[in-house]
Amino acid sequence: MDKNPNEMSFLDHLEELRWHLIRSCLAILIFASVAFICKDFIFDTIIFGPKKIDFPTYKWFCHLSESFGQGDSFCISEMPFRIQSRTVAGQFSAHLWTSILAGFIIAFPYVMFEFWKFVSPGLHKNERKNARGFIFISSILFFIGVIFGYYVVTPLSINFLGNYTVSGEVFNDFDLSSYIGLLRASVLASGLIFELPILIYFLTKVGIITPKFLSRNRKFALVIVLSLSAIITPPDIVSQIIVSIPLLILYEVSIFISKFTHQKIENEVQQNSSVK
Repeated sequence: MDKNPNEMSFLDHLEELRWHLIRSCLAILIFASVAFICKDFIFDTIIFGPKKIDFPTYKWFCHLSESFGQGDSFCISEMPFRIQSRTVAGQFSAHLWTSILAGFIIAFPYVMFEFWKFVSPGLHKNERKNARGFIFISSILFFIGVIFGYYVVTPLSINFLGNYTVSGEVFNDFDLSSYIGLLRASVLASGLIFELPILIYFLTKVGIITPKFLSRNRKFALVIVLSLSAIITPPDIVSQIIVSIPLLILYEVSIFISKFTHQKIENEVQQNSSVK
């Protein structure tokens, strides 16, 4: 028989948290092991995909350029850089940590499930009912962010940095860890950024944020989004606009979610007042 969460001590909560973390780590390790075995597909197809000129994003930009009458100005004919490993354990280390990253991404829904199991006993029954789709929605948003980071942010960054030179005397030889680090940061950052609506939902539920606050500070959000776009993308205006548009849409969606959540809270307060 499960313990009543209200009667659990602090140490009991820590014990519960420990087992949720253990199960989450085991799920990540299981999927990481599968990714470790599928080395050729993970590296040749996924990791080094944005390095190839036939990557879907580059084809899309080329078609877009031709459609707007810009000729082949956005078409890519070569990637003038090589990737090398300059440490003894460099390739094995990259293989290991990339597998763990893949394991985390694939196991993300289960990790969120364990997180939800830990926090849900502390919620009221109606709160648990209203947040029933938390795991599904947060996972979908995370995967959309990962896809956005992989197909938009990563190729834009790699194309810009791979073609950037300060002198014809210098040839770009990127270290394997540096290349994977760029891809990892782009993918994970985008995945976590796309969790913004979920974060706004919970912050609104606890009363920290209101829709009026979000609407009133929209101009500051615009500056933050543009700054964030400048950080995670190359310093050219086209790339920043491409990344900024989905982030601004995400912010507007967050305002709508905050309004909806805030209205439900006010309705519940009014119903409770009328009952009394």
